Amino acid sequence: MPWDLLAAHLRPRLAEQGLDVTGELTVAQFPNGSANLTYLLSFGPTQVVLRRPPFGIIAPGAHDMRREYRVLSKLWQQFDRAPRAYLHCDDHDVIGSDFVVCEYRTGVVIWSELPPSMRGLPDAARHVGFAVVDALADLHLVDPAACGLADLGRPEGYLARQAAGWRRRWELVALPETGTATADAARTADAVKTDAVMTEVGERLERLRPTSAKATLLHNDFKIDNCQFRPGLPDRVTSVFDWDMATLGDPLVDVGTLLNYWPDPSDTHDDHALVVAGQPELGLPSRAEVAERYTARTGTDLSDLAWYEAFACWKTAVVCQQLYRRYVRGESTDERMLSRGEPVGMLARRALRILTG
Repeated sequence: MPWDLLAAHLRPRLAEQGLDVTGELTVAQFPNGSANLTYLLSFGPTQVVLRRPPFGIIAPGAHDMRREYRVLSKLWQQFDRAPRAYLHCDDHDVIGSDFVVCEYRTGVVIWSELPPSMRGLPDAARHVGFAVVDALADLHLVDPAACGLADLGRPEGYLARQAAGWRRRWELVALPETGTATADAARTADAVKTDAVMTEVGERLERLRPTSAKATLLHNDFKIDNCQFRPGLPDRVTSVFDWDMATLGDPLVDVGTLLNYWPDPSDTHDDHALVVAGQPELGLPSRAEVAERYTARTGTDLSDLAWYEAFACWKTAVVCQQLYRRYVRGESTDERMLSRGEPVGMLARRALRILTG
């Protein structure tokens, strides 16, 4: 990317925010994550984070940097786990896309193992797990009007639009193009079977859609590895990342998403949440305990939770297929994306199993 042009664009704007940006710009890319590209920008001792969409064709409404800026420029005042956003740029002459620049916070993110600072603490993983649930519950208890976000989305009809929108996204990426290297007979047969299950789940989700709870602020991609902790302190999340899909809507969508990424002793090789390798061995609370903790903190009725968990699983299958197809079309050179299509069939069957009980 054109870093010199970026530096020239950012210096006066960040200086207006009271930041010292006189130092030489150095850039490092954060290695994890599958979609948005995230960079640590250092102007001497001053550090900020830049986020931009991935390269290639972007699904409608996805990777919305303007939305992320709007949320993070306001939410930090009422929800201290939200980093403050400093600016949004929609001039594609700068780096080729929209981008947002936010506050950088130091800390640890838990992926496949506990950080050294927590390993000796008793029941550290359980504390981490409950802290993640508490952070989500506290977000849902924020009054959107108190931070100027009462009109962030359209909560009326939110679930209906989500179900219909994700069905359309699946239709765009469901089957491989004829004549490509991935369209051999075996893969095409598997793709057709998966497409049939995904289509059935989508139809059932629309037919069985529950009545939404009172609308709250939604993160829309809430999971353990989107949370940050201070070293040695597993009892409270200090930062939550990736707000480009935030909106107002049914809070149980976030709960379903969290459960879809949460390991549980009931998981099997052929039917499991989409978890980071190593997380099932951490000693996190069970999914039932996650639900109990959330409802105890918020008072939300979870009698329809299975629908939301199935919806999250089905939606994640769509996202995995999108990432895989982006790589196949040559729009991403990240070789991790080649394997993103592998769990799609399993997730489709899991969603159907959760939905049917």
